[in-house]
Amino acid sequence: MKLKIAIPSKGRISDPALKLLGYAGIGLKDTVNRKLFADTQHPDISVMFTRAADIPEFVADGAADLGITGMDLILEKGDRVKILEDLKFGKANLVLASPEDSSITSLKDLKDDMVVATEFPNLTHHYLHEKGINIKIVELSGSTEIAPFIGVADLIADLSSTGTTLKMNHLKVVDTIVESSVRLIANHDSFTEKKVIIEEVLTGIQGVMEAESKKLIMLNVEKQRLAQVEKAMPGMTGPTVSQVLSNKNMVAVHAVVDEKEVFKLVNRLKKVGAKDILVMSIERIIN
Repeated sequence: MKLKIAIPSKGRISDPALKLLGYAGIGLKDTVNRKLFADTQHPDISVMFTRAADIPEFVADGAADLGITGMDLILEKGDRVKILEDLKFGKANLVLASPEDSSITSLKDLKDDMVVATEFPNLTHHYLHEKGINIKIVELSGSTEIAPFIGVADLIADLSSTGTTLKMNHLKVVDTIVESSVRLIANHDSFTEKKVIIEEVLTGIQGVMEAESKKLIMLNVEKQRLAQVEKAMPGMTGPTVSQVLSNKNMVAVHAVVDEKEVFKLVNRLKKVGAKDILVMSIERIIN
């Protein structure tokens, strides 16, 4: 029986999630015609496209074995799944916000007769309850930003990634309810029954994430300058050195380094005599 991975059918998570699976070696066979269910390059893995908000429930109920969706949605649905990995993208905050000209600037300004509109009633209720605040929550399915300006609510609880949408709608942040990013989640039963293939998927994804901030540097250098190169070029486990067959006085060196080190490192290597320097992207690193 195939392993089913639930992916958002659209939105800010969808394309990055598909790219991640593709780099991990389980990309879609048909990248043009998107259907509800799609085969991947792995014969035992398929993808199910659905709303991001439905993925936690589908995974919890076993309709999908794995899912990729936001932590905010996982918590909103009750967190009945096994969280396997923080995928480090789609970062956003669920925030409490009020109109720019409102007198509400902090939690101290909230009064019992106020109303907050949100697509996240459970998270908002839990947050307000923890803070000892008792105000009415109105659930909306969209266009939350407009609620304070049409008399529906005094403030909103909504997801914000950059703050731009809030500013465009003349809203200001009062407080942060929860910080969110995209997670890989699993059904508890599936994690036991399909553990081997799930761990293979997890290994592939972790390898892609590990490689994202790394570069492979390759170069040639004269043997007598090798010690200087090794000193200038620390790798994950030290640089690898091999003989250049066409020139016995030269050796080839390569190492995996942090991307942020590349600019300065290349210049250091040139100064100590490195030649034919190549900087290459890495698709996956499996530790």
